Amino acid sequence: MSQNLGYDDTPFLPYSKYRVHDGQRPQPEVVTPAYVRENAFATPPSDAVVLFDGKDLSRWRNGNGEAIGWKLVDGEMEVVRGTGDIFSRDEFGDCQLHLEWRAPEEVRGSSQGRSNSGLFFFGVYEIQILDNYDNPTYADGIAGSVYGQYPPLVNACRKPGEWQSYDVLFTAPRFKDGKVEKPAYVTVIHNGVVVQNHTELIGMTNHRAVGEYKPHAEKGPIKLQDHGDPVRFRNIWVRPLKGLPE
Repeated sequence: MSQNLGYDDTPFLPYSKYRVHDGQRPQPEVVTPAYVRENAFATPPSDAVVLFDGKDLSRWRNGNGEAIGWKLVDGEMEVVRGTGDIFSRDEFGDCQLHLEWRAPEEVRGSSQGRSNSGLFFFGVYEIQILDNYDNPTYADGIAGSVYGQYPPLVNACRKPGEWQSYDVLFTAPRFKDGKVEKPAYVTVIHNGVVVQNHTELIGMTNHRAVGEYKPHAEKGPIKLQDHGDPVRFRNIWVRPLKGLPE
């Protein structure tokens, strides 16, 4: 694997022989996801918190204001490059999340510069969004990766211009006396294919650095990243998850 896909001067990951964003880390196998009818739309469950249904951006904010800069186009949410990340007004702990995203059909850029965005829980734990259809990059930065920590089990990306889905189960970390008592876990299904299977996060996700935990509240916002690349979103909903019934 060509070293120029990543870095050779970053710290080693604590569980691995590879560095953060290591260019020598093996690429996930490419698989073709199941066929989905054009414009198929997953209807939210009755108990879901609908964060975006194509009507407006009222459940999102930049800082403490409106979702300034992001656009509503044909019932889709579009990143307007350089306007900043947006955060959900609702906050969540353990949850199930559904999100659909699409890279432009016209391909521009390569590696990390091709429809780069991110889905963040609590604003700090990132599942990478990236057009990785015939677009190699460092393995822990591929779509469906826990960014900077774990590559996806396989590369399940669809072609540019086609809608892609993420279904995520996120278990929030627990803290006690200023220290992590239980780590965060995430399961990610990309286009119907499991790419993270109850993966234990080693901390917050970082660029070129090993993540670590820092105490935070029991609930936090969902963040969508403006990384300077064009990406569109639709059909975003979240189901807060409770513990086992008594």
